Amino acid sequence: MTSLRDIPLSVLDLAPVVSGSDVSTALRNTLDLARHTEQLGYHRYWLAEHHNMPGIASSATAVLIGQVAGATERMRVGSGGVMLPNHAPLVVAEQFGTLEALYPGRIDLGIGRAPGTDQRTAYALRGRAGLSAEDFPQRLAELIAYFEPDPDRPVNAVTAEGHRPPVWLLGSSGFSAQLAGMLGLPFSFAHHFSAENTQPALRLYRESFQPSAVLDEPYVMLGASVVCADTDERAQWLAAPYGLNFLSLRKGRPIPLPTPEEAAEYPYTDLDRAFIEDRMASNIVGSPETVRKGLESLLADTDADELVITTMVHDHEDRKRSYELVADLARRA
Repeated sequence: MTSLRDIPLSVLDLAPVVSGSDVSTALRNTLDLARHTEQLGYHRYWLAEHHNMPGIASSATAVLIGQVAGATERMRVGSGGVMLPNHAPLVVAEQFGTLEALYPGRIDLGIGRAPGTDQRTAYALRGRAGLSAEDFPQRLAELIAYFEPDPDRPVNAVTAEGHRPPVWLLGSSGFSAQLAGMLGLPFSFAHHFSAENTQPALRLYRESFQPSAVLDEPYVMLGASVVCADTDERAQWLAAPYGLNFLSLRKGRPIPLPTPEEAAEYPYTDLDRAFIEDRMASNIVGSPETVRKGLESLLADTDADELVITTMVHDHEDRKRSYELVADLARRA
């Protein structure tokens, strides 16, 4: 059974745009948080791809990965993840081959199967309708192939050849779990928004796993939403805007991340409160002792090899403080 003292801790960042602020500030905060968490000993820093969301500034994921890698020295930096249906495999190979050439041994390429956005935005991204994730295995194989030279291939990703970063599969259900296992790739599961599928997906990944040139045995990184503060009450206050953020998204009106005061003043219905309670049930929120118990319980249930933590709170200093407290928990463990 793994525990906090046994595993790396990593960061998943969406570059949140908060109420009363702007994209430029969000991006500067991302660079500051990356430098801060590197000093705290976090293992990797991943950026998530989302589009057409007023509260998220990490849409140009590869560009932001390059900036974060340039602002740090040791930490691995990567995508959590690139949503492959939104992109031509050639372009992804060129981008991440370039990043790996610039920052050798520090780049991760996490790949997701879902478009991760609505159909209109997907159409704008790719210029065609009817995007589907059903051809994901073929697109993934094409992408991986570009990292090796092939004299018989009419089109090549020159910057990618010989510069292949570690490829991860990301998922929130069983499809990517099984595919990652069959291909012998590391797997990152989004427990923070699909907790009910965590155990079945991890079991499927481990049962399907075939050793490969890159991995001898299964490797699981688990995504967890964590807010840690000095007291349980303070942490719950800081975490409340994340619930309102999801409620607004559910209602088709996405917004920047609200302040705690805005979250407290919102006129919730009983259905609203039930939705937020269900959506936030898997989040780990509280004082250091509460968070320690939550993380240790999650590790005991899943035997994960690594945790990647996302913390969505309004104030940047509160966000940095949360990561400090979690890093201290790991050190004391």
